[in-house]
Amino acid sequence: MSDGSVNQGTETGAAPASAAAARTATAGEAGQGPGRRPTPPNLTGTRRLSPPGQGLTGTGTLIRFALRRDRVRLPVWILATTLVTMSSLSSFESQYATAEERASAAETLGGPAGLAMTGPEHYVSGPDYTYGAMTAHQMIGYLAITVGLMSVLTVVRHTRTEEETGRAELLRANVVGRHAQLAAALTVAVAANLVIGLLLAAALGGSGVETVTGSGSLLLGAAVAAAGIGFAAITAVGAQITAFARGASGLGMAAVGVAFALRAVGDIGADAVSWLSPIGWAQRTYAYVDNRWWPLLLNLALAAACAAAAFTLSTRRDVGAGLRPPRPGRPAASQALTHPLGFAFRLHRGVLLGFAAGGLLFSLMYGSILGSAEDMIRDNDQLREVIEQLGGDVVESFASVVMTVLVVLAACYVVVAALRARAEETGGRAEPVLATGLSRTRWLASHLAVSLVGGTAVLLLAGLGFGLSGAASTDDWGLVTSLTGASLAYAPALWVTAGIAVVLFGWFPGASAAAWAVPAYSFLVVYLGELVDLPDWLANFSPIGHVPQVPAADLTWTPLLILTALAGGLIWLGLAGFNRRDLDCK
Repeated sequence: MSDGSVNQGTETGAAPASAAAARTATAGEAGQGPGRRPTPPNLTGTRRLSPPGQGLTGTGTLIRFALRRDRVRLPVWILATTLVTMSSLSSFESQYATAEERASAAETLGGPAGLAMTGPEHYVSGPDYTYGAMTAHQMIGYLAITVGLMSVLTVVRHTRTEEETGRAELLRANVVGRHAQLAAALTVAVAANLVIGLLLAAALGGSGVETVTGSGSLLLGAAVAAAGIGFAAITAVGAQITAFARGASGLGMAAVGVAFALRAVGDIGADAVSWLSPIGWAQRTYAYVDNRWWPLLLNLALAAACAAAAFTLSTRRDVGAGLRPPRPGRPAASQALTHPLGFAFRLHRGVLLGFAAGGLLFSLMYGSILGSAEDMIRDNDQLREVIEQLGGDVVESFASVVMTVLVVLAACYVVVAALRARAEETGGRAEPVLATGLSRTRWLASHLAVSLVGGTAVLLLAGLGFGLSGAASTDDWGLVTSLTGASLAYAPALWVTAGIAVVLFGWFPGASAAAWAVPAYSFLVVYLGELVDLPDWLANFSPIGHVPQVPAADLTWTPLLILTALAGGLIWLGLAGFNRRDLDCK
């Protein structure tokens, strides 16, 4: 009986102790404890925000980490932008040595097609089209596109890509505030734009070129930087909307394209439309002409508003998710997705359409000025010499120079598509695919096939648009056939570019990004080299430099066959290297 009494007392005494422990544990989980005021329950169902300052904890560390990751990427963007600008200024000075030559250029660019490609008419309406006015008129728009693309890629790389790969969730499991990652990405993008602006101001202001003043150079640099900062903030908003890095990049690049299109439409007649574009605001500073600083306030206001919206929207979604829910897929995959080639095309589809649309847009713009080619070179001795060296009539020779720009654009797509296999590998998506019965050769060949065929299609569409627009401006409809066929002559050069990218991917995967040197070098030595009179032997290191400059030059098949054979050898070498090495699964 005593045993029962003891057991009964133990059981009855354990219950109150357990209840007390449960209450203590519950209070501890709720942040309550001895001497603390109980935290009121959240009955509204809304998410509590972190106290001011805590949301930015760890921002400095993430900024240093981002700069460490971009230690090569950002300097290349910055130096390339500065060097191209200075090369253009040098070409302006050498091509338009007299006031009469500059006046002729102003008259040509004062037409609707010229204004759509360059900037507002106010730059060319003055008594003298100075070197300063020429630089601001022809360069601000394209510099804004360049820094805009840099800002888009930088912000997406350090925000949405981090979430998509799962690294953001690991970082935020530590002492990192909710807004630290976005703040770090914007800070790095803003800093890169400011460095570009300062370098442009210093380089242009110290060039010693007549009318390229220090104050105007400072304003031009500030205008370019302000446009880039605005696009960085716009991209930050896009990164909150979509759950995928490619979608965020697409939204940011679309914003850059729309801004340029609005500017072009406004500059050919509807001036009010240009005031809807960040690029239009930058151009309406009228650097070297009126030196107006106040339009930059619009860029800064847009950047501040978009940045504030991005931080606010980031609190209304989960990590790794977007505000826009992903579209549900089909109940069953289509037959094409069950094959490597169809699946690769599905992955490349968005980028391919974007490059095709961009190539068509630029070809239509360039073709619209073919009818004014003779007026553009009439009083320009150096450019006329370049055209005469190519042979053929003025329109065909001028078209041959412009064709290289379209080829470089197609080469950029080829590099993007060829290196998509590297992104699949480092993202951990290639390993489960290759764990099936799919061989490495077929997997890489599917991405390579889309790169080769897609790059050729982009080039063909650009040539067709160039021919149609050029025929409309010259009333010579034979240009449709000649320019379309001329574009296909450059296809072997694109295949060599893809082969170089595959060799780097197969044998030196860590250096795959070096494939971008091929289109960059080709643009510098093949296009700009003709304008600034670089030595001809430099073009021999570019696959584009070995293609006959049709339609001005006669088509010879020997270099094209050699380039095709070289492309085949490089592709075989790259596939062999990929089959010999281990996958890089991080």
